[in-house]
Amino acid sequence: MEPLRLKANYRCVPSLQQFYTGGPYAVSSDGSFIASACADSIKIVDSANSSIKFTLDGDSESVTALVLSPDDKLLFSSSHSRQIRVWDLSTLKCVRSWKGHDGPIMSMACHPSGGLLATGGADRKVLVWDVDGGFCTHFFKGHGGIVSCVMFHPNPEKQLLFSGSDDGGDNATVRVWDLSKTKKKNCIATLDNHRSAVTSIAVSEDGWTLLSAGRDKVVTLWDLHDYSNKKTVITNEAVEAVCVIGAGSPFASSLDSYRQNAKKLVGSRPFYFLTVGERGVVRIWSSEGSVCIFEQKTSDVTANIDEDGSRRGFTSAVMCVSEHGLICVTADQQFLFYSLDFIEELKLNLTKRLVGYNEEVVDMKFVGDDEKFLALATNLEQIRVYDLASMSCSYVLAGHTEIVLCLDTCVSSSGKSLIVTGSKDNSVRLWESESRSCIGVGIGHMGAVGAVAFSKRKRDFFVSGSSDHTLKVWSMDGLSDNMTVPINLKAKAVVAAHDKDINSVAVAPNDSLVCSGSQDRTACVWRLPDLVSVVVFKGHKRGIWSVEFSPVDQCVITASGDKTIRIWAISDGSCLKTFEGHTSSVLRALFVTRGTQIVSSGADGLVKLWTVKTNECVATYDNHEDKVWAMAVGRKTEMLATGGSDALVNLWFDSTAADKEEAFQKEEMGVLKGQELENAVSDADYSKAIQIAFELRKPHRLYALLSELCRKQGAEDHIDKALKALGDEELRTLFSYVREWNTKPKFCYVSQLVLFRVFNIFPPTEIIQMKGVGELLEGLIPYSQRHFGRIDRLVRSTFLLDYILSGMSVIDPESQQPEPKAELLLRSEIENPDKEKGAEEKDHSQENAPSKKRKSNKSRHGSHKKVKDVAYNKVASIPLQA
Repeated sequence: MEPLRLKANYRCVPSLQQFYTGGPYAVSSDGSFIASACADSIKIVDSANSSIKFTLDGDSESVTALVLSPDDKLLFSSSHSRQIRVWDLSTLKCVRSWKGHDGPIMSMACHPSGGLLATGGADRKVLVWDVDGGFCTHFFKGHGGIVSCVMFHPNPEKQLLFSGSDDGGDNATVRVWDLSKTKKKNCIATLDNHRSAVTSIAVSEDGWTLLSAGRDKVVTLWDLHDYSNKKTVITNEAVEAVCVIGAGSPFASSLDSYRQNAKKLVGSRPFYFLTVGERGVVRIWSSEGSVCIFEQKTSDVTANIDEDGSRRGFTSAVMCVSEHGLICVTADQQFLFYSLDFIEELKLNLTKRLVGYNEEVVDMKFVGDDEKFLALATNLEQIRVYDLASMSCSYVLAGHTEIVLCLDTCVSSSGKSLIVTGSKDNSVRLWESESRSCIGVGIGHMGAVGAVAFSKRKRDFFVSGSSDHTLKVWSMDGLSDNMTVPINLKAKAVVAAHDKDINSVAVAPNDSLVCSGSQDRTACVWRLPDLVSVVVFKGHKRGIWSVEFSPVDQCVITASGDKTIRIWAISDGSCLKTFEGHTSSVLRALFVTRGTQIVSSGADGLVKLWTVKTNECVATYDNHEDKVWAMAVGRKTEMLATGGSDALVNLWFDSTAADKEEAFQKEEMGVLKGQELENAVSDADYSKAIQIAFELRKPHRLYALLSELCRKQGAEDHIDKALKALGDEELRTLFSYVREWNTKPKFCYVSQLVLFRVFNIFPPTEIIQMKGVGELLEGLIPYSQRHFGRIDRLVRSTFLLDYILSGMSVIDPESQQPEPKAELLLRSEIENPDKEKGAEEKDHSQENAPSKKRKSNKSRHGSHKKVKDVAYNKVASIPLQA
């Protein structure tokens, strides 16, 4: 047996996210991605694994229309705010936007050239816009109701625009607009044959037949030569979408094989089209005779019933030229991918199912020995089973008439993967995953079944707990390999176990005991198979949501609404350990790592990893935004899956070993880089040393390097060379370092020097555009003002010192040098010839005066000049008087 290694960390992979809440969507020309409306935002989803590639934030209003440009580079969107936005998918930015309609825009279409955009709104108008300029080129009025669909003619040379509407009453029209005419009246034809809303329009591959479909259960074929009604096809269902199957479609080859097999080669080659609608089936029609050549025998979607009583199966469909074939969208936010094969007869295959919205996930379990599938119970009557590789819904188990509340899985002794479910319809159902069919139904509970659990060893029975306060043991005897009709399951034992609803049940590893947790704040252990009471666990202050047996010890773990997890001894019912840390109700608690650790989830949206021996919470994860109701642990891989009220399913992988290896490599790399840094400093290669300090994220070492540089000659060159090599992210990091240095007077000189060099090298406009730099610069301003104010006060205080020293005849004023005596006499003679004698006498008297007195007079005359000059002139040397 492998040595026991405690888990230290899990790595989360968001696998199933909400990306479509209904409404508009757009599929790329190659089918590689889907742009879908998700409330007020737009999700760009990878159609291979339903992962969200990008999110485009809207304007807090629900999105009403979406369309892609022919080259898939631009996305056009509109919401209830009536703002039309153009998104560049390469930069994920809105490049332009404008308004034009008086009401919400309900439909959009892009011209095959990509230069024009047509919009139809609830204001009964059809507008055509120039994509590059954002101005309106055509304004069409004439519809009597909401414009539900618009479409350009697929041939760019034919400047025609088609629009369909619901004009109210028993009237709906399709209008044909000529974009080439400059007259005011550009409607060249009004096609009136529908009695309910026109939902979809399409044009044949040759460009001369227009197809329109509506909720009046007909598809009309129009001749575009004279705009006459060629044929009206009665579909007997409200049609939501009509699509022409072109020669480049994957369906075309199968249809050609069908045509050759049917030996219908006489006459012109017909075109084929398909329809989808309220029945949830795909039907293929031939234009030759307008007959249905294929119809799905069974629907892959559960038809929803609207408030008005009408059924809604499919809401839309689109044909792809790639291998994806047909993509149909259901009323419950699913994308179904179909392919068409012909082997003796036409067969439509469901290749992929992407679920855009799961609502609230209430329970989940891994399916099969290899644990490659995950079964989910949501607020629906069906169980959805997902392939973990592609996160597409592999199949749906339908049979319950009310919401499924709980499920459990096991592998039978014969190797079959079984699933048991409990529902609000008071029944339990047993499913076989390979045949995807129900093989057993258990009826007997008088309330909703809220908990089920398979036996762990024999796997020949399962236990269920209900809101009727009873616990039942169901036998799986009588199951056979070739079952076509589900059998009635029989209860071997039943007991009134609790005073309130039973929330959770668990079977011991040896099948000898079963534990039940209830809303009455107690957990009870019962001996199988006759359900005799063994022990009752009392101590929780709120209802118990989860119970689980330890795989190695004689103990049970319980999770409660009192925010605690407890471990109980089966022998005497005593509480062995209590784990506290959740801030709200603990909804699930499971053993991992052979019973030495616990994983828990709660209503606070947290997932916690605990070590049993030390009562320590090893890790806490907040990857959910709401209650985490469901959690499953793989039996072999111990892979973890969580789901909750946020409709998000996360997969968790043990990353303890990977984290240790990564930390070791990081430490080794740090040592090598540190040595490289020291070598660069010893070689006086400061530019390289600064770059390495950035890579190592060592701000203190970086400051030491810059401080040492400031004391050397040519420091600016080294700093400039290092700064020019920095990218935007590194420059932002440098600003964060400088902001911290600038808060301390001791480090401000280096920070101000670095700022000065940065703003000398990089244009301010470029610096401002960096993400997050504005906040960093705002943090620099007040401290910089404080530093400059302090320096200014220091300079002003030196004026007084200079004045005192000058008054004490200690320093010579630099700005006033004594002139030679000969020059002084010459100037006096020139300026005052009449006072020559007086000057000579004065000069003679000054010669007899002491030299110290003469120096003092000079200092007194020049003192004011000196004080004025000191504030602006740098004094190189101060000659002292002996």
